[in-house]
Amino acid sequence: MITERDDQLFVTGVMNQQTAAALLLEGEPWMKAADRVVNLGGIEAVDSASLAVVLGWLRAARSAGKTLRLVEAPAAFVSLASLYGVSPLLFPSETGHDASASH
Repeated sequence: MITERDDQLFVTGVMNQQTAAALLLEGEPWMKAADRVVNLGGIEAVDSASLAVVLGWLRAARSAGKTLRLVEAPAAFVSLASLYGVSPLLFPSETGHDASASH
C-alpha cells in the first residue's frame, strides 16, 4: 500500500512477486505527478520483484520529467539491488539507505 504523508510516499506491507503488479500500477501515477521521496521503511518483506517495481516507478518518474528519491530502504532491498547490479540506478549517491534516484 502507498500513502502520502509529510511530503513523502510511504510504502508498507510486502513487496514481492504476489504484490508487484498491483504496487507498480498503484505507484506509477504518484511518480508521474511530482518529484517524489519514497520511504520504503514500512516494507515487511521483499524479493527480486520489488526491484522491478521500484525500477518501473523510476522509469515512470523519468518519463514525466520527475525525480524519485528512495529513503529508509530495508537492508534486504539494498542487498538485492547490489546483487542484481542496480544499486547505481536506485542509489546513485550511495549514502547508506538514503539515496537519490533521479536523472
